[in-house]
Amino acid sequence: MQEVLLCKCGEIVLKGLNRKAFEDRLVANLRRRVRRIANCPVSLRQSVLFVEIPEGVDADAVVEEVRRVFGLASICRAAVCEKTLESILETASGYLADEIAFAHSFKVETKRADKKFPMTSIGVSQHIGGELHQRFPALRPDMHHPELTVHVEIREQYAFVHAGPTPGAGGMPIGANGRAALLLSGGIDSPVAGYMMAKRGLELVGIHFFSYPYTSERAKEKVLELGKILTRYVGRMPVLVVPFTKIQEAIRDNCREELFTIIMRRFMMRLSDRLAAEYSCGGLITGESLGQVASQTMPAMAVTEAVCELPVFRPLIGMDKEEIVQIARKIDTFETSILPYEDCCTVFTPKHPNIRPNLVKVLEAESHLAVDSLVEDAFSDVERIILG
Repeated sequence: MQEVLLCKCGEIVLKGLNRKAFEDRLVANLRRRVRRIANCPVSLRQSVLFVEIPEGVDADAVVEEVRRVFGLASICRAAVCEKTLESILETASGYLADEIAFAHSFKVETKRADKKFPMTSIGVSQHIGGELHQRFPALRPDMHHPELTVHVEIREQYAFVHAGPTPGAGGMPIGANGRAALLLSGGIDSPVAGYMMAKRGLELVGIHFFSYPYTSERAKEKVLELGKILTRYVGRMPVLVVPFTKIQEAIRDNCREELFTIIMRRFMMRLSDRLAAEYSCGGLITGESLGQVASQTMPAMAVTEAVCELPVFRPLIGMDKEEIVQIARKIDTFETSILPYEDCCTVFTPKHPNIRPNLVKVLEAESHLAVDSLVEDAFSDVERIILG
């Protein structure tokens, strides 16, 4: 039996004259993602994306891939049949046999997108419902609280039968709103921040700061694994690994301990700003949450951000840790994030960090560093890895 996924568009249906650009992006993203499984034809008709599942292809795997594509509000796994009452009845009886076996009550809902079809939606529902009740007497009609709803959609060429939609990933198509650079650490927060901004239509470029030998190769591998998990949602993603050891050692040797973290963060933002521009990014993304650690107070973030030309997006800014952890579990990054391989943010951590840094004093401290030279050296040795 021929199966198809009926994918309903999300908020892009509210777009005006530029709606087609969003739809084209969504179609392209969907085609690219399902190609990981098989060559499944994808088309858009009447604001519904049709993903045809060829015979012999693992339909469950296709559904799993499609449900992670941002821009889709819902997904219906449906059987295709001819636009006749007899064909619709036979398809419903066979395709939904398992659901019918476990249900005690049901109703039929029909959507008649093809207005030339000679029977009304209510008429189709009544006919198919009556016939199903005769075939399955134990299945009691219930128009208000049915255990099973048999959905019939009559469209231009075919009819489709399914048991109802499952939620899609929501949001907007990746790339529809441009590209941004994600400061990707090995912690819980930054992968969640990347996921949330990708859901708003941003293509991602990952930037990771690596301080070997103070951090191990396993710490780097952990970050790359987090990046691979993110690609399930965001698609292909470059990750730029920036050598950070010399910069941290210079800060340790030339600056007051209480300013180590804030000056380190300023170097991260300088380098990220420059790398982001190279990849045509329109902004930076961080996993900062207000007050979570010393470097995430309002004064600290203001001093850190002062070195940037690009806007800094902080999607987690008002969230508490438990809310962030819930999303990390949902997107399967949590277990990797808590592996005991720490990143460079834990190197030379001051005992008493300054939580209200003054920009003038920070600039004075940085005057003892060869800032431009340190940035150039790190920039010239960036390792570029493509994930996905």
